[in-house]
Amino acid sequence: MTVGEVFLESLNSGVITPGEVDWMASHQDDFSRAEVATALRLGRLMDEGQVNLGCRIPARAIEHAQVRVDWIEPL
Repeated sequence: MTVGEVFLESLNSGVITPGEVDWMASHQDDFSRAEVATALRLGRLMDEGQVNLGCRIPARAIEHAQVRVDWIEPL
């Protein structure tokens, strides 16, 4: 896991997991200047409410839920 991966996944989903926050907190002494800037940006996005602490639902589970709503419930 890298800071860039966490940042991009969080931006993409709007969610950062507690495990990712823990990882970032425990490895922050090893970050380069660019990684520190990225971590700070992610913290600001969390403060603004654009990235929330939570869990990500796997795409497959979302797909199954959509099938249930679109196809099974109308029956």
